[in-house]
Amino acid sequence: MDWKIFLTAFGTIFLAELADKTEFAVFSLVAKTKSPWTVFWGAMLAFGLATLIAVCLGEVVAKFIPLSILRFVSAGVFILIGILTLLGKL
Repeated sequence: MDWKIFLTAFGTIFLAELADKTEFAVFSLVAKTKSPWTVFWGAMLAFGLATLIAVCLGEVVAKFIPLSILRFVSAGVFILIGILTLLGKL
């Protein structure tokens, strides 16, 4: 295992996910259901599955599209999501 890549992925995702809408959804679910471990395992499975899909798609897409284009498209998607969020469409 390449520990540098592992720690980069862990650190990036951990910092990106702190205080985001997913975390607030988990807070709300725990407060509403009073079942922290059920919510924890459900959230972990959902995040793990979403990550698996992203990893698999990333591997396939990277074979056909250059990294510079992927970065440009990713940035564009983030900007679009930000604009739609500001406009109240998301």
